[in-house]
Amino acid sequence: MTGMSLPAVRVRGRDVTVELAFTLLIVALVAVAASTSDSFLSQTNLTNLLKQMVTTGLLAFGMLVVILTGGIDLSVGSVVAFAGIVTAGLVAEAPIPFAMAVGIASGVAFGAVNGVLVARFALAPFVVTLAALTTIRGLAFVYSEVPIAPADPGFLWLGSAMAGPIPLITLVMLAVFGAGGVFLSRTPAGRSIIAIGGNVETVRLAGINVRRHIVLAYVISGFCAGLAGVILTSRVGIAQPSVGVAFELDAIAACVIGGASLAGGKGSAKGAFGGVLVLVLINNLLNLYGVQSFWQQVAKGLIIIAVILVQRTNRPRTAKGRA
Repeated sequence: MTGMSLPAVRVRGRDVTVELAFTLLIVALVAVAASTSDSFLSQTNLTNLLKQMVTTGLLAFGMLVVILTGGIDLSVGSVVAFAGIVTAGLVAEAPIPFAMAVGIASGVAFGAVNGVLVARFALAPFVVTLAALTTIRGLAFVYSEVPIAPADPGFLWLGSAMAGPIPLITLVMLAVFGAGGVFLSRTPAGRSIIAIGGNVETVRLAGINVRRHIVLAYVISGFCAGLAGVILTSRVGIAQPSVGVAFELDAIAACVIGGASLAGGKGSAKGAFGGVLVLVLINNLLNLYGVQSFWQQVAKGLIIIAVILVQRTNRPRTAKGRA
């Protein structure tokens, strides 16, 4: 018994060290930004920063749940576009809550289709969601080839409302992460999703319905993407069928930076949220410095490579042997 518990202690100690280093990185980024830019701590910049992280945050949590199963969801950016433009179009003809519900429901439906294709027909998640990316993007353009501005100004309230100094949409994102963290760590379904990514055959032999939990993971991702599309449209005041290109890359980057393994079975809501913070802070800092956007993409790519190398270095010996 003692021999079995020792590796867990060592792995936990390693995780604590990584979490501490991650926290120090965030603190360092804030310190550098505050000391090198007079605009960083301004109320306007902080409010914009809190709003801008919402879309990436919601997509990152949904992506995390899928990654934990050992899958990937490349369609989330297209779902953001479709949900946003459908919601904006319906606002002129239906009550705002109904239009928003339809937008979110469209994300859930797309997620369910992805999940069924992956779980029921054993298709590769990369191929399924890549096909969904192009299909859903095409459907967004079929619905409207031109941007749509919501006809009812009341729809913009969600994206502009403040709860004291914090935007309401930021609180929505934090609620998703809070509820999602509890779901993953405290519920049988959440633990099963994590276990599937660790060893799917063991989970199946334990009597857990693997297909159902994989579908659930993609449904959660679709829900988060649909919600992100509705919120983004409310925040910017216009929906475009072309929006959301490469959003999935930011979501994947946030998960990887936060410690999630693309092989599945490893990751947490807390880590993904930390990854979102790192990305947003880097983007904000580079924007304040006037760095062109393509250099920001270079920075993200280098950060992802560095994090993966660190993860590989810190991988337990047993995991290396298994790989």
